[in-house]
Amino acid sequence: MTAFLQNIDLALSTALAFDNLVYCMLGVTLGMIVGVLPGIGHFAAITMLMPLTFHAPPTASLVMLAGIYYGAQYGGSVASILLNLPGTASTAVTCLDGYPMAQQGRAGVALFMTTFASFLGSILAIVALVALAPPLAAVGLKFISADYFSMMVLGLVATAILVKGSPLLGVASVVIGLMLGLVGTDVNTGMIRFTFGIPQLFDGVSIVALAMALLGLSEVISSAGLKEEHVKMGQRVTLRSLMPTAADLRQSWWPILRGSLVGIGVGVLPGAGGGSMASFMAYAVEKRISRTPHRFGQGAIEGITGPEAANNATAQAAFIPTLTLGIPGDAVMALMLGALLIHGIQPGPRVVTENPELFWGLVGSFFVGNVLLLILNIPLIQIWVKILQIPYRFLFPSVVTLIAVGVYSISHSYVDVLSVALFALVGYIMVLIGFEPAPILLGYILGPLLEENFRRTMMLTGGDLLVFVERPVSAAFLGVSLLIVLWTLLPALKARSKPQPEAAG
Repeated sequence: MTAFLQNIDLALSTALAFDNLVYCMLGVTLGMIVGVLPGIGHFAAITMLMPLTFHAPPTASLVMLAGIYYGAQYGGSVASILLNLPGTASTAVTCLDGYPMAQQGRAGVALFMTTFASFLGSILAIVALVALAPPLAAVGLKFISADYFSMMVLGLVATAILVKGSPLLGVASVVIGLMLGLVGTDVNTGMIRFTFGIPQLFDGVSIVALAMALLGLSEVISSAGLKEEHVKMGQRVTLRSLMPTAADLRQSWWPILRGSLVGIGVGVLPGAGGGSMASFMAYAVEKRISRTPHRFGQGAIEGITGPEAANNATAQAAFIPTLTLGIPGDAVMALMLGALLIHGIQPGPRVVTENPELFWGLVGSFFVGNVLLLILNIPLIQIWVKILQIPYRFLFPSVVTLIAVGVYSISHSYVDVLSVALFALVGYIMVLIGFEPAPILLGYILGPLLEENFRRTMMLTGGDLLVFVERPVSAAFLGVSLLIVLWTLLPALKARSKPQPEAAG
């Protein structure tokens, strides 16, 4: 109990330090603005603003980047409700009942309840983070290199198979990421590999350039066709219109709790799809157990509170495997791992024990940031409405310029700027084909760690591959990976085993 209270004291004292508080407020405010604007998204915002954090202390950097992430979850519901345009992918389901509520003159209530649900979902996930992270990190400290290798295989398999789109395309993306991770200097032998004689690649492909291109610029380019006539709003939202009725509150308590549990469950699973999957799962649960399912899609308040609690709970819970085991659950968590690596901090269970100020300071900032969001989001509704009216033709060149300047300001290398343009084109083509470029980044970050742990295991065991199945923990991770693959292949195998109808005649 004493250790727990000491951790909470460290969390709050670190989060409330002036520098960290400023970075937290800046992060959540920028996150809300980005979430409100359809077509930019938190991926682009985090990658675009990441260079601003490189000269800050590690704790302040992570606090700001995390604030952008969960701040965008709050802001994303504004455009979903008022315009029927999701500000982020995870708030797409909010359109289904949020926009009908706005058409019924209840936009204010919808905005208030989504903010309230987001706050409660986040707080419950923070409680789960505080409860689960230390024991999970303690277990992780007992892992050897073979266990880490198998755990990373599980993360990559889950990401490749469960990602939106074709599993084959997901596997291809992960493989591309793994190959990009091989570029540069071999840390074991010192050999230069796959650089094609380009000196700027001796240190590998820039993670900032890759992240900004695949998750930032490509997403902005994809949204360049956003029609201006969509960003028009007819209803005026006043503070008085925000107040919910007693029936609204009564109908929302259980959906918020269920949505939070769904979000926490999804958040701790690597490659499970993040807030998008959690919000749709929460919506499906509420519609399934409702006695009046016909109300969903027509302005049911449960259809917005459950999903909003879920996607915000996921945003916080996703840090559990990321910080304690070094396995990112989605692309945003991969960016967080990248930020740790840039600051010279090795992701994994030792973050909790060797950098307690970083870990607990980040946890404390989650609480402080969510309180700030609750306080700021409601009074600033009118400002968010004004921001929605900014034409995208002004936003697009501004974002592209900031990304280019940000990349160049880090390395002062034209190669990185050209890399951003090239990878952005690749990312845009991938979006057009119909699958997400995020697995490339996950493969790129986990690839070197995967190689390092594999080679270390081989050196320790004299090349004995059986160690991966003889170790119970390693075998369990590989077994789950195999089950995921079989679960994905099962529908195709069943379809092939069915007798084909004979042709007439």
